[in-house]
Amino acid sequence: MTGRTSGPWPEPDEQRSAGFGPPPAPFAPPTPRSGGRGPRPPRPVAAVGAALALLAALLLIGGGAYRLTVRGGPAQPLAGPSGSPAVDRGDGKGPGGGPDAYDPNAGIRAGEARVWLRDNQAEVAGAGVSQYGPWRVGDTVVAAIPSGLTGYAAADGREKWKLPLQTQLCGVPPAPSANGKLVVGVKETTSQTSRCTHLQQIDLATGQAGWKIALPPENNHDTTTQFELAISGDTVVVARSALMSGFSVTDGHKLFGTSSPNGCYPSAFAGGSRLIGIRHCPDPNDVRASGQAMVEELDPATGGARWSYKYAPDWTVGRVLSVDPLVIAAHHKDKKTWNLTAFAADGTVRSQSSPAFGVSGRCNGFGNASGFQECYAAAADADSLYIGAGKPGTTLDTEVTDQVVAVDLNTGKERWRTAEQPKGRTMWPLAVEDGRVLAYVTPGSNEAGAVVSLAASDGASRPLLQSPAAARGAEGVFYPHGIRIAWAGGRLILLNGRVNSPEPRKASRAILSFGK
Repeated sequence: MTGRTSGPWPEPDEQRSAGFGPPPAPFAPPTPRSGGRGPRPPRPVAAVGAALALLAALLLIGGGAYRLTVRGGPAQPLAGPSGSPAVDRGDGKGPGGGPDAYDPNAGIRAGEARVWLRDNQAEVAGAGVSQYGPWRVGDTVVAAIPSGLTGYAAADGREKWKLPLQTQLCGVPPAPSANGKLVVGVKETTSQTSRCTHLQQIDLATGQAGWKIALPPENNHDTTTQFELAISGDTVVVARSALMSGFSVTDGHKLFGTSSPNGCYPSAFAGGSRLIGIRHCPDPNDVRASGQAMVEELDPATGGARWSYKYAPDWTVGRVLSVDPLVIAAHHKDKKTWNLTAFAADGTVRSQSSPAFGVSGRCNGFGNASGFQECYAAAADADSLYIGAGKPGTTLDTEVTDQVVAVDLNTGKERWRTAEQPKGRTMWPLAVEDGRVLAYVTPGSNEAGAVVSLAASDGASRPLLQSPAAARGAEGVFYPHGIRIAWAGGRLILLNGRVNSPEPRKASRAILSFGK
């Protein structure tokens, strides 16, 4: 596979200052498009009026402060108290100095979801460090930096436990096992040039360190400074330097190891309910050729391939957007195009299409060829993929993803898309629950973030969670190009991809959450 960078985690760009402009309307509803099902007939005027009246009544009863943009223009804001902190906007540039300096819940209205916010308190390198997670296990939310992990109470963000590491992290899987065990890579020594040599098990519910093993080398060249890790069932798979090994999450014993079966070298894995491997297959007749990318499903217990699929030459696998059903985004750098491939359970191709919309490079892998499950703006059900999208840009990386697009996995055609959100607002599909797509709408110039619920059938929207107006400043520094997101148990968790050391008059926002 071409274009691969060293290390398992993409380093976010330097955080940009949050911009402020004229107040937009916070959320625009879907505009169904023709995508194989034909145009949707207009709803009767009386039905639309009745629906809007019912929504307004429900919001007034709950005391919420939602404003939805509807066809024909923005609705008037609902009456209610207003308030925002005068001391610190929460954008990381205020006086800081203590928990009372900034309250993200100041002026909270009835029906709005309370926010908790935590700043980084650890001393880190001058340029800052990457932050990983968030993971939710029961009533605990966990975040990690290279020097250790911290567990917070999901309900209010209070610190429950802290686990310092003897040596720094050098590999983190996207998710723990089903019973909350995480296996990470750690370095051999504290030296900056130290190699990644060990695996460490951690119980995310309690913060207790479990077994620790030295990684047995697969050959004489088996050394690296970073691991690619994925967990599926009771297996953690480690990819590095064209090698792979599998170990038991429970006790650390080795299950399998291989270097280059069939001349195709392991690059990375995607875990979860299935174990998906990504390999690079060089051209045996032309060492200068870029070769082919191969995707396969592996048996987690043995590492054996259940099926495999090769892309055409010069295509690069960028992201695994969903494991079950399996949906993969790939791109062709020279042709400046990307595609979506949906696979059936047996590895046959259900559909392959080149979308007319653009997505973030974090969701098609363009310019960022590691972290193969690092797209935080995609969710799928049995028949459709829902992805944050926008107008195609000059490159394959589209910065403004202000819509959600539904793609039919059986045909590859677009089913519907929401209307574009006002300037500055981004949409991130989170999950599909009870036949509805949940999406995070990032803050606008004068609006805090929200979670909305979209009908999977046609994208019809309704509000689900609204954070208080005072939280807008803090949410605004969780920048889309580096954010990591989790949705679990009716709660949204935002994690900044990079944090800095605490300073007297400048907070480094680390983690923010709101929900029921």
